[in-house]
Amino acid sequence: MNRLRNLDIKYLKGIGPKRAELLGKQLGIKSYRDLLYHFPTRYLDRSSIYRVKDLSGEMPMIQLKGRFIAMTVQGEGAKTRLVGVFTDGTGTMEVVWFRRIKQIRESYHTGNEYIIFGKPELFNNRWSMVHPEVDTPASTTAAQGLRGVYPLTETLRNQGIGARQIFTWVQTALAASPVITETLPRSIIERLKLMSLRESLINIHNPQSNEKLQAARLRLKFEELFYIQLNIQRYSRRRNAQLTGFRFPRIGQYFNTFYSQQMPFELTGAQKRVIKEIRADMGTGKQMNRLLQGDVGSGKTLVALLCMLIALDNGTQACLMAPTEILATQHYETISSMVAPIGINVKLLTGSTRKKERDIIHSQLTDGSLHILIGTHAVIEDNVQFKNLGFVVIDEQHRFGVAQRARLWQKNMVVPHVLVMTATPIPRTLAMTIYGDLSVSVIDELPPGRKPVTTLLRYDNNRMAVYQALGKQLKQGRQAYIVYPLIQENEKLDLKCLEEGYEMIRETFRDYKVCYVHGKMKPAEKEHQMMLFATNQAQILVATTVIEVGVNVPNASTMIIENAERFGLSQLHQLRGRVGRGADQSYCILMTHQKIQKETRQRLEIMTSTTDGFVIAEADLKMRGPGDMEGTMQSGIAFDLHIANLATDGQIVQLARDAADDTLDKDPELALPENSILRSELLQQASKSVDWSRIS
Repeated sequence: MNRLRNLDIKYLKGIGPKRAELLGKQLGIKSYRDLLYHFPTRYLDRSSIYRVKDLSGEMPMIQLKGRFIAMTVQGEGAKTRLVGVFTDGTGTMEVVWFRRIKQIRESYHTGNEYIIFGKPELFNNRWSMVHPEVDTPASTTAAQGLRGVYPLTETLRNQGIGARQIFTWVQTALAASPVITETLPRSIIERLKLMSLRESLINIHNPQSNEKLQAARLRLKFEELFYIQLNIQRYSRRRNAQLTGFRFPRIGQYFNTFYSQQMPFELTGAQKRVIKEIRADMGTGKQMNRLLQGDVGSGKTLVALLCMLIALDNGTQACLMAPTEILATQHYETISSMVAPIGINVKLLTGSTRKKERDIIHSQLTDGSLHILIGTHAVIEDNVQFKNLGFVVIDEQHRFGVAQRARLWQKNMVVPHVLVMTATPIPRTLAMTIYGDLSVSVIDELPPGRKPVTTLLRYDNNRMAVYQALGKQLKQGRQAYIVYPLIQENEKLDLKCLEEGYEMIRETFRDYKVCYVHGKMKPAEKEHQMMLFATNQAQILVATTVIEVGVNVPNASTMIIENAERFGLSQLHQLRGRVGRGADQSYCILMTHQKIQKETRQRLEIMTSTTDGFVIAEADLKMRGPGDMEGTMQSGIAFDLHIANLATDGQIVQLARDAADDTLDKDPELALPENSILRSELLQQASKSVDWSRIS
């Protein structure tokens, strides 16, 4: 495979320097290997020949066999088009081209037999086909059983490079590469009964049967996921072997006094289980690196505080970093009020902290009299130095860059234990991959007394009834959020915008104070508007998704989300978590158009049927895909999926993880001769990734 990596694509027959440059820029295809790993995204069945007289209704992409009986150029300037009249003896149809007219006219001749492949459309009571693929019956690309559809760009299509051209080049590359060296050890291939690499590449591009296509997919998906898991597990094992951490054997005065005198409520079973898991980590002498997942309101902050108290009882300091000033302030107010009676010194450090207060914080940090520091990015500034930092909590960690989190490692000679928290439930397959080098704890139980939020799907024609219901809540002294996807009007998108909505809400609810926040406001103005709402000086907050994280107003009982169809399920779930934080029944109203697609309606109905964040996250992953995950990778491992899908390939992820663990259990350094293949592949992948070693 290394030989194929080093073969420049410009030397492949039919490509050349200009096309090679285009393929590199548009698709990242620079070598033979890149081309062979440019897989079809779906397949079309080209085993059947249709007849013109049988066309009816909405047709899929099909192929017809016949002749052109006329070819004429019509129109002028930008409207110029080539129109061919095609017949198979049972009827005629128009075939139209708007690009490369001269080249096409010279390529196809009346009277010759061709197979055309495309999507027929009924236009002015006549069947037509725009820019079909055209082959001779003897062509290797015509009349196949399953035909791959390759991901392409408009630029490539305009240059005459389509799926057929990619397919032809792939076949040429395979023919020029009779020997394709394996990328997996023979022991794994035989044990899991995987197809060989060469046969897999042949069948993924030109399936000889559906069974062989599925076998090829399994082999290539496994290979992709196996190397990701092997990388993650090697990194994790190496770090665990090399990095010592604090050993916290004691449960002392701070923890015991708080637990017996200051606990706001009884811990749930899930919270107790998670604390035990974290305590076990902190007693090993190895640095803890743990992800804590829990829905909004599940009590993650209290768990984090109890664990910080254990760090204090063992003579070290603790730090909590949050992504926004609002969230950091809320954490500070909550935690400081709970621990002040037992003599714990807590300080808040943000971008707004004045110099005089900063000087006090810096002094108390270095002399050890400051026990817990809570803040934003300000806590990772170089001049923030601790006497002995033993425990770090990062809230909503996905909002911090990898390099930002890494700077916390530099705050102590002995690396602190790290607990990263998220209220965004992460499906298991995603967690095994993105957070594969972290231990994972889950709080899957809400504290007693919390009422589930009632979620309703409503349409624009129900708006007055929705506003009447909101009015009743406001009369009872409650508050409400109204969320919009945009700040200003966008003519290209039929969405409600915040500015227009703000004025309409003010007009509709004249007896109440309305405030607003969005991401483009200056921090001071945003803070002012948020404080108006938090202190109930304003009863309605009109906002964009900036309130998704870090707003805690227990009196807010209603949220209306405009154009809910434009949000992902996980984001809707996060937004919904802003209500239901008090004792009153709360409501989340998803507003959308009456005329939405069936799939969109089904997606929104998932929100109305469950409040389980993990059920929602799994559904969101399957519908939207994993998205851009590179920014959340813990160790910076190269992560570029060509064929595997974390939304649907959970079993293969587990298979790959088990195989990686088994390999490293038997040969931790991959020193055995049979694993030389693995060393070679990992070396190639390492050249593409950033080494973010020692990062939580």
